[in-house]
Amino acid sequence: MNEFIMHNEALIRLSFFCGVFATMAIWELIAPRRSLTVSKTVRWLNNMGLVFLNTMILRLIFPLAATGMALFAQRQGWGLFNYYSLPPLITIIASVVVLDFIIYLQHVMVHAVPVLWRLHRVHHADLNYDVTTGARFHPVEIVLSMLIKFATIAVLGPPVVAVVIFEVLLNAMAMFNHANIALPARLDKLLRFFIVTPDMHRVHHSIEDDETNSNFGFNLSCWDRLLGTYREQPRAGQQGMIFGIHGFREPAMSSWLSGMLLMPFVGKISGYVINRREWEENEK
Repeated sequence: MNEFIMHNEALIRLSFFCGVFATMAIWELIAPRRSLTVSKTVRWLNNMGLVFLNTMILRLIFPLAATGMALFAQRQGWGLFNYYSLPPLITIIASVVVLDFIIYLQHVMVHAVPVLWRLHRVHHADLNYDVTTGARFHPVEIVLSMLIKFATIAVLGPPVVAVVIFEVLLNAMAMFNHANIALPARLDKLLRFFIVTPDMHRVHHSIEDDETNSNFGFNLSCWDRLLGTYREQPRAGQQGMIFGIHGFREPAMSSWLSGMLLMPFVGKISGYVINRREWEENEK
């Protein structure tokens, strides 16, 4: 089983990526949640250009990616689940849940540490919000994220199949909850008890700092609810909220690949107050 997954891991992930991406793109075209304010052609070419660049860098630096690390940990006997024998289904579910929690913590961390926020603001500086935003990250942040996954896998020892499931779910959910789509209100309210919906995560991309510092989850919504970072709606509503970051409103910096790559190195390092949960109108 492990050998089959290792030989077909790239194809499995690519198939799910293309399928979910195409579904969300068509949905956005037929029933967009909001009107776009920047040329879709420009944004898509540059956002997807960043995705392809990141993919090449990861394949060059980490040829076997997270699944290779899981197989290595298994062969070395590293990690809790390689030390303690549990039923396979429980091990897989627990692995996916723990990995998702680590991604939540990582997301909080890149907002809390100023130098890491400089990398992560590439993701937030997008002036619009659609399926391509979900894969828009600076290459250095992508490499850092992979190293965090490696460390987690070494400690946890998840099965190879669990890592593949997690990676597929993470990519699919990132595209789903960044899509420019709307679910029926009742369905959205129900799904929010279990997973992150587009309307829920869209709040996280508000230009307002206190709204940006909420709804950090990508997959399971329970972490935001349990740890006090959940916010139901933006103050201006789903139609009135503004996307992006103060100070990065020019398309040349926020929408073009060259600007995205340079963004972490622009301006002075300053604090990003993650615990600022209150909005003060007189500061705006």
